[in-house]
Amino acid sequence: MKIYQQPLQLKARRRGFHIITAEIQQAVPQLREINTGMCQVFIQHTSASLTINENADPTVREDFEMYFNKAVPENDPDYMHDYEGSDDMPAHLKAAMLGASVMIPIRNGRLALGTWQGIYLCEHRNHDGGRNVIITAWGE
Repeated sequence: MKIYQQPLQLKARRRGFHIITAEIQQAVPQLREINTGMCQVFIQHTSASLTINENADPTVREDFEMYFNKAVPENDPDYMHDYEGSDDMPAHLKAAMLGASVMIPIRNGRLALGTWQGIYLCEHRNHDGGRNVIITAWGE
């Protein structure tokens, strides 16, 4: 069994849903050495998240942002946690809904994503720096 782990700092991005598949693949070239295995991508933040979805049509990512903004609005007077601004608590809730990690099978040295699938960084804050992820790949 081979095990590889690589931290990666993603560049700062605006609020929204961003495809990071290529960055993940480039950060762990050792994926090519694994015929059958798994890859976990974990984000080390509580106001951003990861998910897998449509990688071709950018309007899907725009619709994701629209939906989550409607589902978890800013400036709700019931939020107690608002120390860092009106997007703070909504960002935490969105991150909790989507999750902090994704798992992707590795097959023949490549991430076994479907034809139209990509890994999204879901940036839920209006202003934030780069995000840190840890990529762990293992298999034979």
